[in-house]
Amino acid sequence: MSGLRFAMVTTFYPPHHFGGDAIAVQRLAHGLARRGHQVTVVHDVGAHRLLGGTAAPTHGPAPDGVEVIGLQGSLAPIVAHQTGRPLIHGRRLRRILAEREVDVIHFHNISLLGPGVLSLGDGLKLLSVHDHWLVCPTHVLWRHGRELCDSRECLRCVLRHGRPPQLWRATGLLERELAQVDAFLAPSGFCRDKHAEFGFPHAMQVLPCFLAPDGQAAGTDVSPHERPYFLFVGRLERIKGLDEILPVFDRYPDADLLVAGEGSHGEELRRLARERGHDRVRFLGRLDADALVRCHRHALALIAPSVCFETFGLVVIEALAQGTPVIARELGSYPEILATSQAGLLFTGDDDLLAAMDRIQAEPGLRDELGRRGRAAVAGHWSEAAALERYLSIVRQVAERRGVERVVDALVTAPD
Repeated sequence: MSGLRFAMVTTFYPPHHFGGDAIAVQRLAHGLARRGHQVTVVHDVGAHRLLGGTAAPTHGPAPDGVEVIGLQGSLAPIVAHQTGRPLIHGRRLRRILAEREVDVIHFHNISLLGPGVLSLGDGLKLLSVHDHWLVCPTHVLWRHGRELCDSRECLRCVLRHGRPPQLWRATGLLERELAQVDAFLAPSGFCRDKHAEFGFPHAMQVLPCFLAPDGQAAGTDVSPHERPYFLFVGRLERIKGLDEILPVFDRYPDADLLVAGEGSHGEELRRLARERGHDRVRFLGRLDADALVRCHRHALALIAPSVCFETFGLVVIEALAQGTPVIARELGSYPEILATSQAGLLFTGDDDLLAAMDRIQAEPGLRDELGRRGRAAVAGHWSEAAALERYLSIVRQVAERRGVERVVDALVTAPD
């Protein structure tokens, strides 16, 4: 059989994106193409521009078999956000899916396309959740912009976040559109369970994010910093927790902190660092892939301090792939990743964090052992080969249930 025809429908996609959800889609699209499948990616360039985004660096050209279509216009995402339907882009999306005779339509972040997009197309339909948008209008379960959410106060919360309410959430539209989906995929068991806790009525299968084959490239032997250092990688937003750990370095003179990333909270974080009266926190901005590998390779450990419910830790497995141990807050999906990899330490407060930092720096043998475990865990759990076997097995199971023989025959050798 020839390869299958996949469509990835999402709001953000490189280079027009803000973070991990778009990178996960790109890695999936490229991995499928490398296995002989045809992949059409449809994303909303207008939504990215509407939110003030700038093009991010790309990591090499797409392999043959990947077609990328960017939707334009700033009005369409506003209309979709408020009505829940792709009223402006719907006709074009329907035509794209029909002309390509898509076998599998995989929806990802559809927040600015609207849940009504799920009714488009005739292929098998999958929906990946990369955040909490299906159960939280603000995506992050961060109530009133200041605390973890454990109960619904959605109207007040979205207003505090400065966003217009989505009245369609009270009409049953989301529930009706979700009925079109054949399989729901979560990046972690934590994400699956948190959705169930907030009343999501459908079962989810776990499909972790993964690294591309070049995600484990060799680093250089030259450290990017003259002193021992710990590393933070991620968007500079309040929910990522960097504010919480800056004071810790007042009490830890033996190593510095390098910060890789940018975001809306960046200037405030730089101000806070300056006010601390020392220069041991170095802001590097957004780094390309080679520079980031170099930072990982020479770091004592990656610190992942997010104070929100992370659905997955893409920056964590990127560190593990380079043999870099991880010190992560005991929250969200981080405990799950470190339990699987046995390649890091968890903390809950400042004293825990200080103890973990000191232990990593004082025991080089421990750091080396954690690094070895991290590389092995990436190969076994978060590599492209392992993830695509799992993914294609899920697609085959859906096709068997739906009786779609072409897809079943094409994937007959995919393992359970």
